[in-house]
Amino acid sequence: MTLIRELAGAEALARVAELAEVLRDCVEGGASVGFMLPLAEGRPEAFWRRVAEGVASGERHLFVAEDEAGRICGTVSLVIDMPDNQPHRADVSKMLVHRRARRQGIAERLLKALEVKARELGRTTLVLDTVAGSDASRVYERMGWQKAGDIPNYALMPEGEPCSTTYYFRHL
Repeated sequence: MTLIRELAGAEALARVAELAEVLRDCVEGGASVGFMLPLAEGRPEAFWRRVAEGVASGERHLFVAEDEAGRICGTVSLVIDMPDNQPHRADVSKMLVHRRARRQGIAERLLKALEVKARELGRTTLVLDTVAGSDASRVYERMGWQKAGDIPNYALMPEGEPCSTTYYFRHL
């Protein structure tokens, strides 16, 4: 059974290599999550070190899914560092599930854990974006997220082709 839990900053830093492997797998599998192929050496690790620093400073909360062997196979972040006029809002960032662990409900379980934390923190509006028409978009819609709209040619897929992005929101 996959375990879903929140990581503190020090543990996130200690597990950068595992987090980087999940990111690397997703990008190599074609996910448009802010990185291009070929991934520069050390780029995923540098990203996760910055995330760990954000967790340690209280700017975000990091959730992971661990497989039966205790290895990280999925992750998502709740970014709570918002402008002064948005204390009720948070962003959902880097929902990633390793290809070996997909289609097991991990993304939904990660998102549910994140939503529980958001409620605990008094956040009532969550926002995220994903590739239009992607598997991820279907997960969000199935879980009751509301589509705000699409932006054509918003980002690039890892190989360089343009893709549209859909923004979603959820009121808790």
